[in-house]
Amino acid sequence: MSEVKKTILFDMHERLGAKFVAFAGYKMPVQYPTGVMKEHLQVRSAAGLFDVSHMGQIKVSSKRGDQVELAKCLEKLMPCDLSNLSEGRQCYSFFTNEEGGLSDDLMVANRGDHFFLVVNASRKFNDVSHLNNKIGDKCDIKLLDDRALIALQGPLASSVLEGINKNVSEMFFLDVRTIKLFEADCWVSRSGYTGEDGFELSIPNDDVIRIVDEILSSQSVWPIGLGARDSLRLEAGLCLYGNDLNDRTTPVEASLNWAIHKTRRIVGNKQTGFIGDNVILNQLQSGSELKRVALFPKERAPIREGCKLFETMESEVSIGAVTSGGFSPTLQKPISLAYIKRSFAKIDNEIFAEVRGKRMPAVVTSLPFVKTKYKLRIKE
Repeated sequence: MSEVKKTILFDMHERLGAKFVAFAGYKMPVQYPTGVMKEHLQVRSAAGLFDVSHMGQIKVSSKRGDQVELAKCLEKLMPCDLSNLSEGRQCYSFFTNEEGGLSDDLMVANRGDHFFLVVNASRKFNDVSHLNNKIGDKCDIKLLDDRALIALQGPLASSVLEGINKNVSEMFFLDVRTIKLFEADCWVSRSGYTGEDGFELSIPNDDVIRIVDEILSSQSVWPIGLGARDSLRLEAGLCLYGNDLNDRTTPVEASLNWAIHKTRRIVGNKQTGFIGDNVILNQLQSGSELKRVALFPKERAPIREGCKLFETMESEVSIGAVTSGGFSPTLQKPISLAYIKRSFAKIDNEIFAEVRGKRMPAVVTSLPFVKTKYKLRIKE
């Protein structure tokens, strides 16, 4: 039996009265004494701090110092345009497999002399092996264990961080910089997984406890657990790997077409090809049988993961299933993500979920459930 891991901030979570759950091999805080509902609303109205140090931080660099070659190597594994990703910028992407499935979704940043990947905790060791197997002859791949990762999210996140270093005020959504926080060099990205403005901070292990203590000393910031992190990302319509994404789901089925960059959509071109491109690009042209959609249940009871979906109250053949679902603290009603047959995916279409033997109506709606509030760069 493998040993349950703890992040470097575990003692802090205990001191703050956290309740813990096992997640991706780690003992992680699911909530604090304030409870999930209040933590969720705190992030929507002020600021919250998340420990996400269980996630994988991977540094990928060229063995020859050739940045052009490095970008091309990574582009073989994911359908994003890294050759034209400017230094100091990041994007959302995913590793694909030969069948067009998603072996992980991730953030990738151009940090000048290397690319920095943030991957899911449950997949990080698989991802490192995948990188080594596919591009290890030309690239050095290092899973960083000397850095913690925290996320500061919410409408007051920027003012809190600006109080430590005013330079963060110049950053826009998906910008990445090295910023000094209390004399420590931190890798800061203006991003997160809540739909709010905010930051993710990669911090040296030796500095993270004192920096987190300083951030939490602000009256605007509460510690936030995995419970609220899940309800926040669901409101923003963001996928959770293992629930909404897996190695059998394609990005087209997952409604992630926008993350397949234009320069990577050239069918049959080996120079722009990536693993599983035949399946994925054919689906982009012809459509997929299934599609990820958002649902508003019409009744108050949440429609949760695993519930089967049907065309009518009497239908015997399922048209799909819910992959994530719960109660939205912001909207004060239940919300769900699901995969259904594309022919039923039209906005405002009514379908029915089977919940404990009872059929419940739900309506297909648009994403996100709650409007995102990223600090976007205004195009002139």
